[in-house]
Amino acid sequence: MLPCNVVVQDQGSGSIEVAAIDPVASMMAIENPELKLAAEQVREKLRRAIEGL
Repeated sequence: MLPCNVVVQDQGSGSIEVAAIDPVASMMAIENPELKLAAEQVREKLRRAIEGL
């Protein structure tokens, strides 16, 4: 399981903020190279999704 929490907040006046928890930072305490690689891939996908908004 990778924590990939996405937070969407209405900032008022028609402004919406979208943020995501960095899965790589969340997995730093776990020493598993395969999990780190997966977290890096998820990080990139989240980054592209948010930038595309």
